[in-house]
Amino acid sequence: MSEAFTKSMARNIFFGGSLFFFLVFVGLTIHTTRELPERDHRENINEMVVLGKKVWEDNNCIGCHTLLGEGAYFAPELGNVYTRFGNSKEAIKGFIMSRPVNGIPGRRSMPQFNLTEEELEGIAEFLKWTSEVNTANWPPNIQG
Repeated sequence: MSEAFTKSMARNIFFGGSLFFFLVFVGLTIHTTRELPERDHRENINEMVVLGKKVWEDNNCIGCHTLLGEGAYFAPELGNVYTRFGNSKEAIKGFIMSRPVNGIPGRRSMPQFNLTEEELEGIAEFLKWTSEVNTANWPPNIQG
């Protein structure tokens, strides 16, 4: 074998590597499109879940919280908050209504959004629905 690295050798390595990784990409894409329908639970979406998502977006909850790993890291992950609060929508609603907790120096506080009972029910239902998403064990611990 020649000791020199020729242009044709570099070209063959480039095209061979590009083809290999393109085929890996296509294979992973096919695998994902087959796997996702088994993990989907869209049939469980109802009007309250939709309302909760709207409340979530209108109040920019993602600006402080993460949801399934996406969002800001100022406040706790909420993808598993329903489980964390003992599978209780009432506990979630009670927590939101009890905000803000003032008087503790250096503590971050969630603002009071003055949500209606229907909006509270919607956000609780949305967080319950989110906790039922098959996230392949994300977050890795109950605290988020």
